[in-house]
Amino acid sequence: MNRHAVVLLFIGILFVSGCYNARITTGLAPSAQTVEVKWAHSFLGGLVPPSALSVAQECPSGVASVETKLSFLNLVANAITFGIYSPMEITVTCAANTAGIPVDAPFLTIDEAIEKDHEAIEAMVQDAILLSSKNSTPVYLVLGM
Repeated sequence: MNRHAVVLLFIGILFVSGCYNARITTGLAPSAQTVEVKWAHSFLGGLVPPSALSVAQECPSGVASVETKLSFLNLVANAITFGIYSPMEITVTCAANTAGIPVDAPFLTIDEAIEKDHEAIEAMVQDAILLSSKNSTPVYLVLGM
């Protein structure tokens, strides 16, 4: 077999065997909101993974699923660099707001300094009740932020 045929065979095997798709679901109901990263930078065939995505702003109700896959162009970049640079496509599907909690609902924080003081906690609960009745929206109390 001549050298060009071996190289073409090797490249063909890389393209055929390189299809990759993984999906992780959390069990939460999905929404229509998605976050897509077409070129998440990974190295050494994925042994050095891409940096973590922060989707808290885009997905206030949480994440329903995360899918990673290799597009055709990702495979081309992987083949050209012989697997040293191996980008991937990441799609995050946000969870639906099934709890009925408004995304912009006000939160009152009860910090750890007043957790032991029952009077301060009672005052904070009273403030939450007044704020809730004034704005006709729920107010959430968060302990120890």
